[in-house]
Amino acid sequence: MSFDRLIHKIVETQNPTVAGLDPKLEYIPNYILEKNFKEYGCNLRGASRAILEYNEALIDALCDIVPAVKPQCAYYEMFSYYGMKTLCKTIEYTKSKGMYVIIDGKRNDIGTTMEAYAVAHLGATKVLDDEMEAFGGDALTVNGYLGTDGIAPLIPYCNERDKGIFVLCKTSNKSSGELQDKLVDGKPVYRIMGDMCENWGKAAMGSLGYSAVGAVVGATYPEQLAELRSAMPHTFFLVPGYGAQGGGAKDVMGAFDAKGLGAIVNSSRGILCAWQKEGCDERDFAQAARREALRMKQDITQHFENGIHL
Repeated sequence: MSFDRLIHKIVETQNPTVAGLDPKLEYIPNYILEKNFKEYGCNLRGASRAILEYNEALIDALCDIVPAVKPQCAYYEMFSYYGMKTLCKTIEYTKSKGMYVIIDGKRNDIGTTMEAYAVAHLGATKVLDDEMEAFGGDALTVNGYLGTDGIAPLIPYCNERDKGIFVLCKTSNKSSGELQDKLVDGKPVYRIMGDMCENWGKAAMGSLGYSAVGAVVGATYPEQLAELRSAMPHTFFLVPGYGAQGGGAKDVMGAFDAKGLGAIVNSSRGILCAWQKEGCDERDFAQAARREALRMKQDITQHFENGIHL
């Protein structure tokens, strides 16, 4: 099962973190921008090529210490089809380095439309007698608030193609409680969604105790994070909100099980902008990202008395 592969990568690197590849042009060193604008034009194509060069350097610097990356689709879509090509190339390059890829698309629809999303991001598109992967992610973030109709089309891809999904459950944003904390028959909506994730996962269980139906649970709500870990023993968590959004290492501890497993914590801006925060030479941006990734790893794993183990 897909999350079994992710867990093995986490154990191998002793690092339960994922680098969010959410690039903005202001994050990219000027020398990369100038080079690509000169070659391809100061336009959407040139910007997309600069992002790809930036991403590949980051992946090279992180691939032996960080188990996974999480590109957010919106940061690529804004550059038109050039940006989507960069997303494809980024995923391809990441996988060539042995890293796990979580596509952050938060897709949400029903029936054949949701199946089309599954084909695009987790499956293979059939063209006459051939099948080929469009994006080739290992996992996809999805919105479960259309209910089972929006999740059921994804389950066959999890089982047959060794893929995973992360369903929005208790998100890290400030206004999440406007809906997710509302009580229905005395239970918060996020708990109801958590129960649904556990139930959906029964049809796609892995060998290490977690199903292919994961959940997005934010570090900015540590009490709810711990509550959901207890209530969702078979659901693997993707944990945003560490760092730039205010969550710290102690806040994410409730996401993990007794073996130091059960969750992967995301950092995007903290890693992408590490060179700017350090004030180092812009040509050292990738190594600055590596230093930040190692700092984050130490910050979190120092709280695991027995390390991370199967």
